[in-house]
Amino acid sequence: MLIGIDIGNTDITFGIFQGKKLCDTFRIRTKINRTSDEYGMLILELIRYRGYAKEDVDDVIIASVVPAVMHSFTSAIIKYFDLKPIIVGAGIRTGIRIKTINPKETGADRIVDAVAGYEIYGGPVIVVDFGTATTYDIITPKGDFIGCVISPGIRTSANALWQQAAKLPEIEIKKPDTILAKETVTSMQAGLFYGYVGQTEYIIRKIIEESGFENVKVVATGGLGKMIAEATDCIDYYDASLTLKGLQLIYDKQKKF
Repeated sequence: MLIGIDIGNTDITFGIFQGKKLCDTFRIRTKINRTSDEYGMLILELIRYRGYAKEDVDDVIIASVVPAVMHSFTSAIIKYFDLKPIIVGAGIRTGIRIKTINPKETGADRIVDAVAGYEIYGGPVIVVDFGTATTYDIITPKGDFIGCVISPGIRTSANALWQQAAKLPEIEIKKPDTILAKETVTSMQAGLFYGYVGQTEYIIRKIIEESGFENVKVVATGGLGKMIAEATDCIDYYDASLTLKGLQLIYDKQKKF
């Protein structure tokens, strides 16, 4: 049994794999000040609740964009599962080539998403991950990662709106019934939702235009991505578990050598 772990700025998501099958997923908040014991016990109790034992776990693979939690988190895996986790980073086999100016700057989550997007859906492919930041990654037909756009995530934009404007309230982020809003809450929802749909469509069209690729598939994942994907024809597929699937694919590549 494999545990694949995606450590993001807001949440830590992990999944249980039996072979290639994703059997269970879990989500906890990313907290930098947690100790290795806190992380270890939390993960252990969650998997036990679903009927798994730590003895069932053969390997752990981690992709992280939060360096500050890695010492505690890695120590937790070693201490509570007696395993040294595989960390997605420089030197790991992924099956794609990072053709950017400084490949080491590319986040582990984006590498994992790119692998899953390319392996599952084929290239050329644009992978859009709606997280704390929204990323748009383009992978060529030959599996080359050649570029990326990064913008503030939907929730990040919303937080800035109500934190910086004293009279605007904190709201639920959702599609309003109409863009012709008549009061503050739905006005904000309309601006956030339709503004983000418009941004998404324009960036995707611009990437396709400048790349020159034809028959580009667009795959979305992450947080509020489903809501955006349902509102535009520019996104072909929404895959909530894309990052976890990418971790399993990368894990398999390590075991072939």
